[in-house]
Amino acid sequence: MLELPLAKSALDRDYLARESSELFDELWSDPNTRVFPIFNQRVLLREDTSGRLQPKLALFSVDQVPSAQFRVYLGKTTTETTDLAGSILPVGSPIVAAALGENSATALEPDESKWHNLRRSPGALDDLDAGVYAQGLAITNWHLSHQHCPRCGTPTVIEKGGWSRRCFKDDRQVFPRTDPAIIVAVTDEFDRILLGSQGAWEHNRWSVLAGFVEAGESLDQAVRREILEEAGVPVTDVHYRGSQPWPFPYSLMFGFTAKAASASALVPDGIEIEKLKWFTREELMAGRDSIFLPGRLSIARALIEDWLGESL
Repeated sequence: MLELPLAKSALDRDYLARESSELFDELWSDPNTRVFPIFNQRVLLREDTSGRLQPKLALFSVDQVPSAQFRVYLGKTTTETTDLAGSILPVGSPIVAAALGENSATALEPDESKWHNLRRSPGALDDLDAGVYAQGLAITNWHLSHQHCPRCGTPTVIEKGGWSRRCFKDDRQVFPRTDPAIIVAVTDEFDRILLGSQGAWEHNRWSVLAGFVEAGESLDQAVRREILEEAGVPVTDVHYRGSQPWPFPYSLMFGFTAKAASASALVPDGIEIEKLKWFTREELMAGRDSIFLPGRLSIARALIEDWLGESL
């Protein structure tokens, strides 16, 4: 299996605690509770004494984040860590994600440049931060886009520590969704890797091909369909390599390798993919200063580096 940057966590989700009607009162009375603020899918990172950013999430005390659109209890830490102030937090410290509106975010950090989207982050997160980030961002993204009952359209109310919503008109409980997607490193008979480029991307950005799993479709079927649709290439020898959450907005990415079944001409679909190219290892290494590849948090980067045999 691949070593994947977001397929790790040092959080006990502590799901039984979600049943308590006094949960947030209990959390707010615990001096070790820390808050992970999120604003428009962006987060705050720590700075060291020289002002340089560290690949470490900024966790705040409860009184530092007094207001939020909503909060979600993520669970308890399973490792010791430190907060924004450098205070040591013991194992079992509760972590709460807080989705902030513009006013609350500005009050917490008025410099907008300090709010970061880590989708193409150049650095890796440790186990705790990876779990907090993926879990917190995915669940808050779900809440922001699922505020009404899917059956009758009535506004829903958050329950169970942020892990469900209820429509009181239908007495219907709605739970967070996860969208499954496949992502594939396709190689040919010469062991070249197939990379594609979307029209909306900047010049010379490339990645392996990916797509969502459709209704009634297995993962293997999705791999074969997506590669054929996006590149015109039939594939065989489909092998699962690992999975990780991708909270943009709330996907679960399943990584695969596959072999091109024949020397078919590359035919980009013109919708998702504008350009396609087979790369040798030598070509990718020679162009690594000018070719833009997926960020280090992505499974795409892991698949490319696994084929390459070294880190870029």
